[in-house]
Amino acid sequence: MDGIQLVNVFNIWSGSTNVTPLLGAFLSDTYLGRFRTLICGSTASFLGMVVMSLIAGIPNLRPLHCTGGSNCQKPEFWQLGVLYLGLGLLAIGAGGVRPCNIAFGADQFDTRTEKGRAQLESFFNWWYFSFTVSLVIALTVVVYVQTNVSWVIGYGIPAACLFFSIVIFLIGKHTYIITKPQGSVFVDMAKVIVAACKKRALSLESTPENSFYDPPCIESDQQVTKLAHTNMFKFFDKAALIADPSELDDKGLPKNSWRLCSVQQVEQLKLVVGLVPVWITGIGCFITMDQMNTFGLMQAIQSNNKIHNFKIPPGWMGLSSMICLSTWIFVYEQIYLPYAKKRSKKNVRLTMRQRINTGIVMAILCMVVAGIVEKNRREKALKQGSLLSPQSILLLLPQFSLSGLNEGFAAVAVMEYYTNHLPESMRTLAGAIFFLSFSASSYLNTAIVNVVHQVTAKLGKTPWLGGRDLNKVKLDNFYYLIAGLALLNLLYFNLFSCRYLVKNADKTPGSRHEDKGLEMNENV
Repeated sequence: MDGIQLVNVFNIWSGSTNVTPLLGAFLSDTYLGRFRTLICGSTASFLGMVVMSLIAGIPNLRPLHCTGGSNCQKPEFWQLGVLYLGLGLLAIGAGGVRPCNIAFGADQFDTRTEKGRAQLESFFNWWYFSFTVSLVIALTVVVYVQTNVSWVIGYGIPAACLFFSIVIFLIGKHTYIITKPQGSVFVDMAKVIVAACKKRALSLESTPENSFYDPPCIESDQQVTKLAHTNMFKFFDKAALIADPSELDDKGLPKNSWRLCSVQQVEQLKLVVGLVPVWITGIGCFITMDQMNTFGLMQAIQSNNKIHNFKIPPGWMGLSSMICLSTWIFVYEQIYLPYAKKRSKKNVRLTMRQRINTGIVMAILCMVVAGIVEKNRREKALKQGSLLSPQSILLLLPQFSLSGLNEGFAAVAVMEYYTNHLPESMRTLAGAIFFLSFSASSYLNTAIVNVVHQVTAKLGKTPWLGGRDLNKVKLDNFYYLIAGLALLNLLYFNLFSCRYLVKNADKTPGSRHEDKGLEMNENV
């Protein structure tokens, strides 16, 4: 595939793997539960890896090898179909795993106890740490095998690991805290929107509190936290307004749940709507990471990867991002926090605003450094008149490291905010929304790439993007454009979306939802 096509396919597939979690969250909350959804998702991912291994092992399932550097045979339509089947199964698997993985882990902690709250406080960082360590192993051992030994073995290793992880997960079934599905919050949110629209002509001025339908929550196996009525996004309050006593039956229940909703349902929707400003900020952070996953690797491919007699696989560049991310989390949790708490005797964690701001700054620096390095790489390649630049691949390490720090600060903080912002019953949705931001960044990045390619190609000068050879385009200008968008994201976050962050961000979900409404209303 040429540069634009491979970026489009990667971004669309990456976006799809982050959209399917919404469907997975719906099925988990309504029918399957988190444990069964995790099993189904893991199985689909395993089948997807099997298909990818078959493509690598059967020559007829892929085009012939490229000759002359950039002279490549185009794949047949049916060959792309097999590839898309494997990628599709992986996307379906992600839809089952991603929304439930964090939520199922958080279910194992009892936030009603001090010990449970303390364990949950570090759970998010350690989850990302273990996730990153596994990626480090994949980017070293697996990528080396794929590049220097065999693509079949390289795909077979993660497929085998996934199979054994499914077996181990099933063995531990009787040790888990498994909650039953409580019904989908998606349906409740749809009901609130429909009911509010039906009653849009009603006025809320001088409406007494007892005019709202606000029954007590029914306690079940899963802890349900009663949400207090707030004054933000007041339009949705109309959904819970009892306009006529006839809307209730003899038992005091709504005759039509699509016309009259409870205050609890309304407040759940308000919490999700309140996520949107920070969600947009997260998208801006993740766009930078997308560049390193595509164009950053293309830079590595066209750089000098020889260090003495050893060739560094281009895929290893992502390793520096993972190392920086995991190193920061380890230093923060195991060195900085214990030392700071010992000295101050207080909670000295960095606030979410501080972490997100730091992550955005790292994103800006990442793009600026990447642009400078790319311009130097291209000039040296053109001066030498070769596809590969004599510039060392090691000069790409700073931009990949900054991308990892962007993820370590911003992504972890955003994930923690989503999970802590929503009550326990909506944790699956929190996971889905987190990965949906990755999806939106991938799709937005695809649109930006195609627009920039078409616009710069029509200007008659050297295009910024396109083709298989980075030496024929000006990728550095594109990096500066993304840096400018990151700067706008920094201004947007500090001037607007940071006001939606909950003040007491260090509290746990089970201990703060009663006063959340007042806190968020005050922020707004």
